Amino acid sequence: MQWKIGQVEMQNPFILAPMAGVTDLPFRLLCKEQGTGLLCTEMVSAKAISFHNKNTISLMQIDPAEHPVSMQIFGSEPDLMAEVAKSIEEQPFDILDINMGCPVPKVVNNGEGSALLKNPDLIREIVTKVSHAVKKPVTAKIRIGFEGYPVDPVEIAKIIEDSGAAAVAVHGRTRQQYYAGEADWDTIHRIKEAVSIPVIGNGDVDSPEKAEALVKETGCDGIMIGRAVRGNPWIFREMNHYFTTGELLPRPSWDEIREMILRHARMQIELKGEFTGIREMRKHIAWYTSGMRHSAGLRRDSNLVSSYEELEKLLDHELENR
Repeated sequence: MQWKIGQVEMQNPFILAPMAGVTDLPFRLLCKEQGTGLLCTEMVSAKAISFHNKNTISLMQIDPAEHPVSMQIFGSEPDLMAEVAKSIEEQPFDILDINMGCPVPKVVNNGEGSALLKNPDLIREIVTKVSHAVKKPVTAKIRIGFEGYPVDPVEIAKIIEDSGAAAVAVHGRTRQQYYAGEADWDTIHRIKEAVSIPVIGNGDVDSPEKAEALVKETGCDGIMIGRAVRGNPWIFREMNHYFTTGELLPRPSWDEIREMILRHARMQIELKGEFTGIREMRKHIAWYTSGMRHSAGLRRDSNLVSSYEELEKLLDHELENR
């Protein structure tokens, strides 16, 4: 299952998608332990990097255990992005990714993220200048359309390839879809047919069987998993096992989920302090327990937890009840 982006080798095709507020350092390390082939950081503003923004610098922390790892930046000014890329190249990431798919209004309204899809010439200039500025592989992540504009995602992928990118990730949704509806895997397939660089498919993969179907339908080289990994780092273990043996692993037990939540909390606290770490864990607890029977009360009570000891007591109580 080994493959490469430039000279960076991955042991398997399963990729943690970059997600703001989710793929911070602690969560990436948990996913790495479960067997992800490539990690992606939260997206980081190129402009904020140029201003040496303190919060932005903390987003860029990378642990030696993470490799291979991709750093994702976003922006719309080619010269600035190239300058920033050069200034951070010595940092310990392996791949530099350019976000061209974020649908969030505050990003789009600045002409960044998926707004770039409206301007293929600007995409060409950004990718050309960034890829010429650094020696590490440069990649781009795109969506397949933008409302009200005649976007040709196949042509954009070819522009990205011609401009020096080493791979392209394709989320099979338009900007206006956000995360609703079904992903268009046929467009991912058409892009794969049109370019010679690796194509990473993204959209609707939430199980090993779905990952297998994506590969069969599109021929994609990598499988990027986003929302389905929230509260579920085990998905990478399950994907690797299924692709190697054809067998489905059982889902984690409540005791295993409890231990993962507590470990995740300890890592958050170590990095961010107890006040911030525990509060950031609240959303993760909701994801870890989503779909579980009788877990609504646990999620409600977890929103009142303000220390590690309180969290441990809450989970111990839940374990006793189960």
